[in-house]
Amino acid sequence: MAARSIASLTLSFGLVSIPVRLYSATESAATVRFNLLAKDGSRVKQQYVSEKDQRVVPRSEMVKGYEFEKDRFVLFTPDELKALEEGSSHVVEITAFIPESAVDPIYYDKAYFLAPDKRGGKPYALLTEAMRKSGRCALAKWSWKAKQYVVQIRPAEDGLILQQLLYADEVRSMKELDIEKVSVSQAELQLALQLIDQISEDAYDPSQYQDEEKKRVLAAIDEKIAGKHIVASARAEETGGGGQVIDLMDALKASLGKKPRAAPATPATPATPATGGKTAAKATRENVSPMFEAGARKTAKRAAKSDETAATPVRARARKG
Repeated sequence: MAARSIASLTLSFGLVSIPVRLYSATESAATVRFNLLAKDGSRVKQQYVSEKDQRVVPRSEMVKGYEFEKDRFVLFTPDELKALEEGSSHVVEITAFIPESAVDPIYYDKAYFLAPDKRGGKPYALLTEAMRKSGRCALAKWSWKAKQYVVQIRPAEDGLILQQLLYADEVRSMKELDIEKVSVSQAELQLALQLIDQISEDAYDPSQYQDEEKKRVLAAIDEKIAGKHIVASARAEETGGGGQVIDLMDALKASLGKKPRAAPATPATPATPATGGKTAAKATRENVSPMFEAGARKTAKRAAKSDETAATPVRARARKG
């Protein structure tokens, strides 16, 4: 199915206006939703009850209020709330260009794709290429659905991404955690760097990771549909996970003394006289820590379970409540 745009916008870049279309970049399909039902399977409905006299209050009699002190409210009418809303605008106004790495990902909120609209192909391509060459992304203001957002616009491989950003007061500071400052020795640091190097990958491949919980829940739903009983599998207790590391150097050395986990299948690499078919980086990877070796065994078990789940003929989806 072809992607459907959710809005037509104008990207304002100096005196240049670029007509673009907005598309959702993500979808909320990760959560399996369940409906609340009575024991006989009939649907239930939600009601609001007055704390004062336990009377059911219909929506037509409800008003909105802001609690400024404990149990003290100021009330707003629908017209007053409407007047407070930010007017939506189709213009996304670029206010600054900053280095691509200047925005900490902790500020990232929802992401959207931007594609050129009619007569927008040339300026869209120009802005995209200029940002790639400069190594910078754009900051812009955007008013949409009665709210004002600060957004980042950055070039991706195939076009532009509009990323909503959180405001400063929406992100907590790690200073609140009062994390203890502990010094490490140069020898410990060197061993840790070796461990990082031997299990490093060149890029993140999201296709190598799957939502195991979602697959397990959907498999349980399929069994319910097939009329089978669901038996909770007993999980073996993890051992050694919470133990205190007495000697950090010994732990790092032990980690370097184990074999690395099996990597996902990749195209064959041309052999070289020095490595015999491995890349130079792979040739130095001979060992890995026990935690990664155990992780490989668990991955193998999950892969086997995934094959069983894939063979199930029925795929149930829970209806939205």
